[in-house]
Amino acid sequence: MTRIPSPGHPAVAAYLAQGYDSVVGMSSRFAAATCARLLRLQTEMGMGGPLAEIGAFEGRFFIALAHALEPGELAVALDIFSWPDDGVKGRFEANCLKHGIGPERRVTVKGDSGAMMPAELMGHAGGSRFRLIHIDGEHSRAALGKDLALATACLTEGGLIVLDDMLHPGYPTLMVTVQAYLEANPEIVPLCVIDRETIVGATKFVLCERAWFERYQERLLAIFEAFIWPLGADFEPHWCLVLSQDTRLAEIT
Repeated sequence: MTRIPSPGHPAVAAYLAQGYDSVVGMSSRFAAATCARLLRLQTEMGMGGPLAEIGAFEGRFFIALAHALEPGELAVALDIFSWPDDGVKGRFEANCLKHGIGPERRVTVKGDSGAMMPAELMGHAGGSRFRLIHIDGEHSRAALGKDLALATACLTEGGLIVLDDMLHPGYPTLMVTVQAYLEANPEIVPLCVIDRETIVGATKFVLCERAWFERYQERLLAIFEAFIWPLGADFEPHWCLVLSQDTRLAEIT
């Protein structure tokens, strides 16, 4: 089994150990455990509220995140739910039920994030802003740009945006959109890079407000001590942590 950090919640740990692989999807267990732990860190820091996932598919990653929430907090799943067939929404809801995320804990939204206004997305969470938004929607530069704008407008103070399939060989131009976004939004910086588990379970970027970077990083250094790759990520000029299962450096002597 993949070496993963503690997700910080027994329900998440049980799902990752016993149910994760049974749900069709392309996200890594390592990233799911890491993002669940980030949600628990937010709770420890006194931050509450809902989360959202753009591109929930059949629920593999979504279920892990939803289990990390506090009682009464909602998880919103947004997807066109038409790929690869019209049955995907039913499979998503069945997977959620099977793995303990009932309808009182989630909101399922069939829709196009690229055509959605911030008020509409937040409306699905009772008007609340989100403390974490995972973006795993259409993998084009234009779609990612729209999803980033939507997420930024809906994020609560201190919230996190998680971007899937970064540095993926199948989608090499997505980084162009991310770089343009960071240059246009200097108040947002990369908090950490979650290294890929496989080519399918690809790398994720976690973004936060610049004003929150130091307080997050201080906690991440302790929580993920065994998973920190020593050299980190250079975003020129910003530097952030790289969290990886393999923290070795290359031997050059």
